[in-house]
Amino acid sequence: MNFYTVNGSPNCRKVHAVINQLGLDVQICELDFFAGELNTPEFQALNPNGMVPVLEDGNLRLWESNAIMQYLAAIGPANELYPADHRIRADIHRWQNWEQAHYNRAVGTFVFENVLKTLMELGEPDQAKLDQAKQDFYQFANVLEQQLADKAFITGDRLSLADFSVASTGDFLDAAEVPYHAYPNIRAWLKRLDAIPAWAETPKLAA
Repeated sequence: MNFYTVNGSPNCRKVHAVINQLGLDVQICELDFFAGELNTPEFQALNPNGMVPVLEDGNLRLWESNAIMQYLAAIGPANELYPADHRIRADIHRWQNWEQAHYNRAVGTFVFENVLKTLMELGEPDQAKLDQAKQDFYQFANVLEQQLADKAFITGDRLSLADFSVASTGDFLDAAEVPYHAYPNIRAWLKRLDAIPAWAETPKLAA
């Protein structure tokens, strides 16, 4: 299997964590976003969206990070990241969908406005968008904070795919000025994840 990734991408990081946690034999193919390697005909034959991550397994070319995570955990050795119980999997899917639709969409606005615009020389942050992102973040961070009030991890006492998905933007929180410090349960959960080797050893945001 080949895993196409860009260093610093949250969506790639969460897939990489699954590979690490399950000890999967996957070839890591790192691409250079700024050199335009996602725009080549060769890469767009793998993903016509021109985005990472992509997993290539024989004639399967799979994109969308959460789908890749689910596939790897399903075909890998038996594991607690993605238990076979359909109710537990439905709960994991729910939080992965919530991550993409709500929580990390809000965080992503902070990342784009406060980090990527500078890196890509796209001008000053849009304060109106940041104000909306702050409102959205508070709404959804409150949901996560409450979920973690009596749980070590999002779906219970054991690490799951949901944790890697929701935490994928963690390296950007400070640089992007995301107002997460008011949420002690979220901060404690992020520290627990940082103590897990498979997560800690994933490629992180370059300094």
